[in-house]
Amino acid sequence: MNKSKITWLILSSFGIMFAILSWLQESIYQINFLLDGPKKGVWAFFLGLFLYKYLAKKA
Repeated sequence: MNKSKITWLILSSFGIMFAILSWLQESIYQINFLLDGPKKGVWAFFLGLFLYKYLAKKA
């Protein structure tokens, strides 16, 4: 896989996880303390890497 495709897949994974975490933050009030401020971005980054490693890398 070339570098631009890897970069695109990692950024896409981050965006997907950020959207899912935003949806969870709006849906479930009790997890706001986990996703306030920059914490949501940090969670999305690590979960996005996880998503890339186990799904996108195999494609």
